[in-house]
Amino acid sequence: MDVIVRPTPTLQGEFGALSSKNYTTRYLLAAALSEGVSTIYHPAHSEDSDAIRRCIADLGAVLTEDEEKIVIQGFGRHPRDVKELNVGNAGAVLRFLMAVAALSPEVTFVNTYPDSLGKRPHDDLITALGQLGVEVEHNNGKLPITIRGGKPAGGRITVSGAVSSQYLSALLFLTPLLEEDSEIIVLDDLKSKVVVGQTLEVLEQAGIVVHAADDYMSFKVPGGQAYAAKSYTVQGDYPGSAAVLAAAAVTKSDVKIHRLAEQSKQGERAIIDVLRMMQVPLTHENGTVHVQGNGILKAVEFDGDAATDAVLAMVAAAVFAEGTSRFYNVENLRYKECDRITDYLAELARAGASVEERRDEIIVHGKPEGVEGGVTINAHYDHRVIMALTVVGLRARQPLRIKDAHHVAKSYPQYFDHLRLLGADVEWV
Repeated sequence: MDVIVRPTPTLQGEFGALSSKNYTTRYLLAAALSEGVSTIYHPAHSEDSDAIRRCIADLGAVLTEDEEKIVIQGFGRHPRDVKELNVGNAGAVLRFLMAVAALSPEVTFVNTYPDSLGKRPHDDLITALGQLGVEVEHNNGKLPITIRGGKPAGGRITVSGAVSSQYLSALLFLTPLLEEDSEIIVLDDLKSKVVVGQTLEVLEQAGIVVHAADDYMSFKVPGGQAYAAKSYTVQGDYPGSAAVLAAAAVTKSDVKIHRLAEQSKQGERAIIDVLRMMQVPLTHENGTVHVQGNGILKAVEFDGDAATDAVLAMVAAAVFAEGTSRFYNVENLRYKECDRITDYLAELARAGASVEERRDEIIVHGKPEGVEGGVTINAHYDHRVIMALTVVGLRARQPLRIKDAHHVAKSYPQYFDHLRLLGADVEWV
């Protein structure tokens, strides 16, 4: 389905933030890897979190769910012998479960999104799993991928962090369950270190011991560990909220979003700092972000590596800022559901924005007067692109039609409902 976004000068209202996709995924995995019964309160509901629910159930976890929680009986280090897993379009879920599949005799991950996840590379994790004695059959590093494991060994493992931190997180979930101790050495630079911090936080809560170097470039993981059955509470989601906050920033607004913890380890919390740098009037107290936007923004320069999933929303706000903004150290945006630099900037330009592409930078020449709009644009099946382009549509002079906008459900199914609640003029067609 497409969505039409019409110019909306004013937003007003409040709601609770979506639950964090990243934490939900990690808690579900930790619960599945325990041999007892765990409870997860306020889990996220999205295509990604549904994908890991479905896959861990296929692997032998027993899930019971009501409106506020999921109760999970885990399978520990003994997943059920299944032949196929379908993660949909969820890259992190695929990579985490590729590691878990190393405990199984043979599992094939099928390719149901050839134009999105099917194009994404996984070579670095495939190489690392090979060092554990796991045989991996693949299509030039892409789906379909067959894992032949059973009894992976520990020892010294090297993994590149240049493309994604998800490969490292996958190994950190697996190695505590191996009989031998493991040492993980990160080669090249490590992208999205803050997300590795979230993984380590969840592992610690699950009773797992990992000795991490301060720079996260090496780890010592004792073998023979067991995940404890625990209760977890999922915090509010900054990546999804970033687009709503950007929308409030570019309009005349009085918007409150609750359940956004000030001390969160989510890197996308930086959206608050960036909007303040843009001189957007806002407060952040007692878990509530209150934006009283006036539509006037100043240009910024920002290192986007620590806040990968909020960068597109920041760029959308910068489209209307006074001056030229620069978002750098963002090359890993190219390896997401689409190329979030080339593809996104092409659509921004179609809408009338003035943007420039570098290999690892996005340059935005702000247009405080607004952009023309009046076109149909392609979101490339990417939930973050859909949300960010919607922000631009609110300040366009003519409506924007965003193709295949239903893919926003990958992380934020209620996104357009929440915008309507605030008064945004958006319509499914």
